Amino acid sequence: MNNSRRQFIRNTTFAALGTSLLQQNLFAQAKKGELTGIQLYSIRSEMKADPLGTLKQLSAMGYKHVEHANYINRKFYGWTAKEFKTVLDDLGMKMPSGHTVMSTQHWDAKNNDFTDSWKYTVEDAAAMGQMFVISPSMEQKTRTDINELKSFMNVFNKSGELCQKFGMKFGYHNHDFEFSESLSGRTLFDIILTETDPKLVMQQLDIGNMINGGAKALDIMKKYPGRFESMHVKDEITATSGHDKFESTILGKGIIPVKEVVDLGRKWGTKHFIIEQESYQGKQPIDCAKEDLEIMKKWGY
Repeated sequence: MNNSRRQFIRNTTFAALGTSLLQQNLFAQAKKGELTGIQLYSIRSEMKADPLGTLKQLSAMGYKHVEHANYINRKFYGWTAKEFKTVLDDLGMKMPSGHTVMSTQHWDAKNNDFTDSWKYTVEDAAAMGQMFVISPSMEQKTRTDINELKSFMNVFNKSGELCQKFGMKFGYHNHDFEFSESLSGRTLFDIILTETDPKLVMQQLDIGNMINGGAKALDIMKKYPGRFESMHVKDEITATSGHDKFESTILGKGIIPVKEVVDLGRKWGTKHFIIEQESYQGKQPIDCAKEDLEIMKKWGY
């Protein structure tokens, strides 16, 4: 074999190898429709003191998506939906989801319809361009009677129908009580997932909150494969204060196999990976937000 022939084969082999590696890298990166964002509750004090300045810092870090936890009197962090959308647009950011607790006060049983307050919540979410309108908890009185809970899950489905009219989905976000509390021999979480229509009500799995209720994310995901369109990405350590046994920490520093969880989520259709950290072990929340994002990027998200 002459030298030119050897060189051709060598170059062709390296080119094929390079193409293969490129394809693998592209596959490891975010899939179509997938996003990584931050729940703004993670930096709640900063958002209260200086919302615009804080959002600018997040944008500079590389965050492109945020999830709100502050909607009061038809305003997000003091801005109307139109104003807040402009603020985010100017920073190159979007808000695909948000948290507003839906309570029994939002449903008018007599008229079989939602109150204006909840209708405004959905309308303003649509104006923001959200995909998901998520309730992050539920009232105590709804959780103590099986018939009350089932009835309220029907309201969840109706909220899903309302959101569908605006091109969105209604969703629920777990804490810990859904796994530690039971009715008629079933955990609240099991009841919630079996009594809601997945076409109308999506689930946002908080992989950290549940640990205080005695549950593990991988177990729940395997029990309900493909049910979690969104995920709160969180790690946990033994609590340094407060009444809970565990508190959140920097991703990859705690006892939750976070990368394994998010990778399984990606495999089974989770598209939104929302970083949330609520405890900081002496660090500044904004610094934790930066570190968490860098870790997610390192993992390919």
